[in-house]
Amino acid sequence: MTSSSLLLWIAFGIALQVAIWLGIEFWRHWLEYQGLRSGVPVQVGSLLPAAPQFGALSEPALIAAWSGLRPFRVERRVVEDGAQTVCSFYLVPEDGEALPSFLPGQFLTFRLDVSPAEGASEQIIRCYSLSDAPRPDYYRVSIKRVPAPAGRDVPPGRSSNHFHDQVAVGSVLQVRAPSGHFHIDRSDAPVVLIGGGIGITPMLSMLNWCLNEQPGRELWLFYGVRNSRELVMKSHLEQLAAAYPNFHLRFCFSDPLPEEVAGRDYHFASRIDVRLLRAELPLKPYHFYICGPTPLMESLVPALEDWGVPDAHIHFEAFGPASIKRRSAAAQPAVTTQSDIVVTFARSGKQFQWQPDAGNLLEFAEANGIAVDSGCRAGGCGSCQTTITSGEVSYGQAPEFDPEPGSCLLCTCIPKTSVTLEV
Repeated sequence: MTSSSLLLWIAFGIALQVAIWLGIEFWRHWLEYQGLRSGVPVQVGSLLPAAPQFGALSEPALIAAWSGLRPFRVERRVVEDGAQTVCSFYLVPEDGEALPSFLPGQFLTFRLDVSPAEGASEQIIRCYSLSDAPRPDYYRVSIKRVPAPAGRDVPPGRSSNHFHDQVAVGSVLQVRAPSGHFHIDRSDAPVVLIGGGIGITPMLSMLNWCLNEQPGRELWLFYGVRNSRELVMKSHLEQLAAAYPNFHLRFCFSDPLPEEVAGRDYHFASRIDVRLLRAELPLKPYHFYICGPTPLMESLVPALEDWGVPDAHIHFEAFGPASIKRRSAAAQPAVTTQSDIVVTFARSGKQFQWQPDAGNLLEFAEANGIAVDSGCRAGGCGSCQTTITSGEVSYGQAPEFDPEPGSCLLCTCIPKTSVTLEV
């Protein structure tokens, strides 16, 4: 073979590789373009070799979310922690149709038929975070049993105990489509996930998705519990940390057991705080995703702001009604100071002068003897969605559930002007 023919073969090989690369990039961009056109995110997995996968994720599919309630059957239950207080429920659709994807971090809304001790059945609405990445054949939620508070005359959590005691393999549940604004983004920015207690559930969804779809993305998980008995899916997390060099796992125990050893059973004997984050994290523009009990949120979110983390880089979801307020003026709770605002409840035929200290419109309605369907009371489930006949309302913080045009969520808004509501 002459030197000229060798050069021709080399040039041909280079041209072939360039053509293949261009074809792959065109196909990736075409899929993303189709996803943008449809409004449904299309997951385009990495085409390069990656670390071992932990279960097959869903194929890219443009499947529309359903409206209203859809029956799902519990295919299996798995206890996830040593204390046996957290149970995962794997849900498959009764109709056998395909499942729409969702954004990692979103939740499902359940309508439950709960029977109290007296025997009368009652319907309640509750929201639970999805605890796995989108998959084609099932959804998963992981629910912690909530006991009665010690020393207080308060009953245990109704919905969580109903799931643990009454929802078995084969049970059928009524479920609304995944929703919620708290979810991880698709950029390549480094990420810090922070889960306190059962707040780990949306973090698991984000983590599993990110390691499968973006295995090269820098990812940290700080997981805070009292001790190892409360850790959820410990072996799964440790397997991921061993398989993916860009994933950094940190267990933080606030009250380690006497037999537990630092460096073997946990990384830090402390709660998660900004001091720990500053000591562990390199100086980079991280995005922080946080979910946990109110004390964690109330201390950590302002501390991150004080550290200089931009408001747009702090994403959080609090348990119960949204009680964590950003310091930016745009996100401060709305305050109505007008004294001449009148709230009219059209269907009830009642009209009342609004009081600035009345709370939200749901509380105002109930205080005046008007019954309104409600569920989570935190802007997540949409049960209190009400049509606005006239007037305007305002939200101190955007609700997780997007109300339909011309309607509002009474549990998270107050009147901006005199308003007429269809209740």
